[in-house]
Amino acid sequence: MGEPEIRAAVEETAVQIAEMEIRGAATIADAAARALERQATESDAEGAEAFRREMRAAARRLLDTRPTAVSLPNSLRYVLGRMDGDSVESLRASTVAGAREFRARLETAQDDLGAIGANRLQDGDTVLFHCHSTDVLSCIEAAVERGTSLEAIVKETRPRKQGHITARELRELGVPVTLIVDGAAGRYLDESDHVFVGADSVTADGAVVNKIGTRPLAVTARERDTPVVVAAQTLKLDPTTLSGHTVEIEMRDEREVVGDDERVEIGEITVENPAFDVTPPRYVDAIVTERGQFPPESIVFLMRELFGEQSTRPWEDGS
Repeated sequence: MGEPEIRAAVEETAVQIAEMEIRGAATIADAAARALERQATESDAEGAEAFRREMRAAARRLLDTRPTAVSLPNSLRYVLGRMDGDSVESLRASTVAGAREFRARLETAQDDLGAIGANRLQDGDTVLFHCHSTDVLSCIEAAVERGTSLEAIVKETRPRKQGHITARELRELGVPVTLIVDGAAGRYLDESDHVFVGADSVTADGAVVNKIGTRPLAVTARERDTPVVVAAQTLKLDPTTLSGHTVEIEMRDEREVVGDDERVEIGEITVENPAFDVTPPRYVDAIVTERGQFPPESIVFLMRELFGEQSTRPWEDGS
């Protein structure tokens, strides 16, 4: 039995993802689903098992490009999880339908999430923001479009100051903005009705992996009884990571923190620049997705509905 044939569309997509010509969680997921659809429609496999082997091989080829990404395996799980039938024709049809359904939902996901998140906001609310998240901004945009009057307090979010992006986009929406340094967040929580943050990923126990500084903000917000809302498309849900305790944190370039000249002036020091931290679910009030809002402890049930059990790897032979 020879190696399954992987179609050119899959190979091209894999190269583009690996070389970061295709980037961003939603864009990667959409491209992977589209590639699997092409594999299914162009396959000339003889027999159902040969077709399944082709699809699994195509999925593995895509997965190998960014094995640590969250959205990529979620896309593969969704499409292959809907592959069903006893003939090539039925397997092909169900795979194509799954890919198209996934991409259609992806296209409307952020707008749907925004409409759900906007329901948490009332006229006159003040929202405190950390970092920059298009999912978070979609909630604010939806609220503003409904006529809800809001004010914003935005943390700079050092060292890259992504909060400046958030401040600019909020002003474009007509929301009054107060920009603060990160260390001042505690002072302004008493003036805030909500904290809104995004997520790089959400683990199966409801822990939130996000820009460094999210955890201390959430801990302080809980002490002040200020609700913490996480806005994250279902693409960010990570069913393979059972607990936030196991997440490996990326360290970024120390020059984002201390320039070369400053380092020489200070003297011999160790500089660490963690990109993310992990916020335990007990500090989060709600996770807002395009499928609804959930207490963090119950997010695992949505993961299972969308992507199967934690151990599901439909791209593996014999799965």
